[in-house]
Amino acid sequence: MSSTSATASNSDTQKAPSSILPDNISLNKWEDTGFEWSGLLAPHTFARLKDVLTTEHEQPQLQLDAKLYRRSNVLHLAFTLAGEVWLTCQRCLQPVAIDLSDDYDIALLDDDSQESLIDEEQDYLLLDEIVTEQSPERLLPLKKLIEDEILLKAPLSPKHEDCEMATSQVGDIPEEENENPFAALASLKGKL
Repeated sequence: MSSTSATASNSDTQKAPSSILPDNISLNKWEDTGFEWSGLLAPHTFARLKDVLTTEHEQPQLQLDAKLYRRSNVLHLAFTLAGEVWLTCQRCLQPVAIDLSDDYDIALLDDDSQESLIDEEQDYLLLDEIVTEQSPERLLPLKKLIEDEILLKAPLSPKHEDCEMATSQVGDIPEEENENPFAALASLKGKL
């Protein structure tokens, strides 16, 4: 269930007319006027994230508020994500909730010369490296960029804070007698 508003919040920014998060947005159309999208997303709509989600727990929807805007002659993609996903704990192999809630702001630079226009701590990407089409229009991979940030936020090895490693044993483990590596030499001792 996705929801979005089709009205503009101000005269400079247009809201997306669709209730589905677009894979790409046209920079030719939106980079000067701005772009906003707000709605609920199912985590499995992100292909790479879907691969790490647990199937043992129902995934709640994520609230996403995204905005493309220009500040100080630099294009920015900012979004707020609220919600959690369920991944598999790498210790006990049970579902663990991972909170993805955060505010993200990425500067989208035309080239390296714009780097001086942003703060040192500001995350940035070069448009030439991420734009999927150069003609007839430049497409910003909106969904992929948001998924990239989600995957960076999610731990590589999720685990419960107070988790003990899963150990299970079926039957007794037979004790093996270790063979003495010098036993063959001892048998030769009296023969030479």
